[in-house]
Amino acid sequence: MTKLALEIPPNSEIFDGTRQLFENFGFSPAVRAGGLLFISGQVGLRPDGSIPETIEEQTECAFQRTQEILRLSGLDFSDLVEVVSYHVDMAVNMPGFLSVKKAFTMKPYPAWSMVGIAALARPAFKIEIRSVAAFRS
Repeated sequence: MTKLALEIPPNSEIFDGTRQLFENFGFSPAVRAGGLLFISGQVGLRPDGSIPETIEEQTECAFQRTQEILRLSGLDFSDLVEVVSYHVDMAVNMPGFLSVKKAFTMKPYPAWSMVGIAALARPAFKIEIRSVAAFRS
């Protein structure tokens, strides 16, 4: 099976100040393999690398980052087949997360798993979203 790693181009406004993180931590933003696009977990980072305080803005940033990866791959949210979201303090943050999620997802909805966790890579992160999309035949 052939796999192809996605590289974020220098002109991507969404990843402007955070492109180097992929290289620094040694992972690809997404990998295409077997007709699927595996998108690495996206967190609530603004393009300049700062972290918003609210769950709503972090969720919006994470979805915007996912949307940009899909766009760069010729896909959109309708091509998602699976999403896994990781939540710090899930009971407190779920309402804000769900209010933003509604703006990005559409029927038919992808499979979705929501996982409560103790912490993410940085203490300020409240959400991380990992996705899988299918390329159209």
